Amino acid sequence: MLRHLVLTATASLAVLGAAIPAAGAAPLPLLTAPDQLTVIVSETGNTRTDGRYELECGPAGGTHPSAQAACDRLDQLGREGQDPFAPVPADQMCTEQMGGPATARITGTWQGRSVDATFSRANGCEISRWQTMEPVLPNTRS
Repeated sequence: MLRHLVLTATASLAVLGAAIPAAGAAPLPLLTAPDQLTVIVSETGNTRTDGRYELECGPAGGTHPSAQAACDRLDQLGREGQDPFAPVPADQMCTEQMGGPATARITGTWQGRSVDATFSRANGCEISRWQTMEPVLPNTRS
């Protein structure tokens, strides 16, 4: 009986050892779902940028006209620890300038979490937030 337990334990450790990388070996990659976002843009004054786009990252794809650049920008913001979808804080002081009637909504998943964010160009803070998201959102400056 003891011999059977030792053989079973040894076999189990061998199987477990095969699943764990040896010291100094590269870690196993984590499997994560790719980012998938729907971007709806309207009233930019440019019919080429208004519309609904699908953006996939990891790898870049979808119907977004600048998919790779948009994914690169989101990756950069994530590495910097920024939440590109966070709204302007309610107590934030903003200049009272109007950047035009453009609006956008982004829904989907990013870095494994749900996203549902709206963007506008209604004041200085919102204009800055929009520009931070370019090229995910189109450049509306002439």
